[in-house]
Parts: sequence; structure tokens; C-alpha cells
Amino acid sequence: MDPSLIQTIIEAVSRGELSPEDATQQLKHLPYGDIGYAKIDHHRALRRGMPETIFGSGKTAEQISGIITHMKESGTNILATRCEADVAQTVLHDHPDLTYHETARCLSLTLHEPEVLDGYIAVVCAGTSDLPVAEEAAVTCEMQGCRVERIHDVGVAGLHRVLNQRETLTKANALVVCAGMEGALPTVVAGLVDKPVIAVPTSIGYGASFEGIAALLGMLNSCAEGVSVVNIDNGFGAGINAALINRLANGKTT
Repeated sequence: MDPSLIQTIIEAVSRGELSPEDATQQLKHLPYGDIGYAKIDHHRALRRGMPETIFGSGKTAEQISGIITHMKESGTNILATRCEADVAQTVLHDHPDLTYHETARCLSLTLHEPEVLDGYIAVVCAGTSDLPVAEEAAVTCEMQGCRVERIHDVGVAGLHRVLNQRETLTKANALVVCAGMEGALPTVVAGLVDKPVIAVPTSIGYGASFEGIAALLGMLNSCAEGVSVVNIDNGFGAGINAALINRLANGKTT
């Protein structure tokens, strides 16, 4: 990030040579922060309406901690996904102001409270074993200012359980539905509602589930309209999509 460029833009606005709207457009394309092992996009929030997220899997605790330090300096809200407990504890030693969401395996810090949006997103999971993926989606949504209604353990093996949640399902602005095994739950839910359903196949199941491939193929072949599918165990991606839909439902754009 070049401070002189920022100052030039600010001065141009103050002299009336550049409108605030044009200044925002220019700021969207400022350089990233380079800390050697990571290039941090501080202006993603201007372009996308949400800051960059740290994908913790494969990174050392020291690398995650260093990225967080750099993001704090820029005043950015922080979300780090796929942080196992031992890694998270090391990061928390350096950054005790963060919160560790154990089930979701996420670290978060809110430096600027996001605008709270009307309505809510329903995050649904078929079984207790799907909770880590569902919670990753839920935490992601909440970091974007979305209210989340959690509906757990309503798999199709006991269909009455999901039918009992019909009112909550139908009132949501968007739904994230996580399931492993044969992956049938998103199809059932989509047949009950008139809102977008984001299906998340999880890697839960016996051998023939092929670590989520069976659920993925089942969801891609859904006979219900309005089902979109993210990658296996991608609760974060589903949460971002749901948050974008919820923003549009609130008449918000970046």
C-alpha cells in the first residue's frame, strides 16, 4: 500500500477535483500488503463488501499470527478458517483478543461491527457429524452481519424432524443445507421453500460415500429447483454465498 497515493487521492477530493465515488473506485484497486509469505488484500472489502479471509489449513501458527498482525494494523475484521485447536491456541497466545469457535474451527475478531441486516439465514445440517461444516458456514454469515437460525440433526432418515422446522425454513432469506451420506437433505428442503438453497456435501459417511463424493453427486443431480452446490465440506463458501444473497434481499450492494 502506497501512503502517498492515498494522500494524493484525499487531496484531490478536498480540492473538488475528484468525487468521493470516483475516489472509492480508485481505492478499490490499491496495492496489497506484502509480508513475504503472504500478500494481503486489504481492499477486498471495498470491492466485495467483505474482507479477505485467512485459510488456515496448511499454514503454520506463526504464519497465521503474522497475517493477523498485519490485518489488525489495517483495521480489518478477521476470520481465519480451518484452524485446528493446537494451531488456534498458539495464535491465541499472540492474539488473546481473538475468539476461537471450536466446532467451526474458526478464529475471529470484529474490529468494526458490520451493519446488521434484516431477516436471517437458515443453516441446516443433517446430522451432528455435519456440525463442523455447518458451523463454519454460520460463523462466516455472522461475520458479515447476518442473523443465523441454526437447525441441527434433521436428516431425512427421520423426515418429521425437518418438516417440524418448516416455518423457520420458509421465512429465511437464504438457506445453507449440509449433509453427508447420500446427501438428500437439500433436495427435501428445496421442495419446501421458495428461497435459494445452497447445498454443502460433507465428507461424512461409510465407505461408499467416497468421502463426500456420493453426497456431491446426489446434490448436483437434485430434482428440486433452486439448489446450488459448493465443494465438499466448503461451509465457508456456502456462508459467503448466503451472505451475498441476504445482502441483496436487504437492497445492499458494495
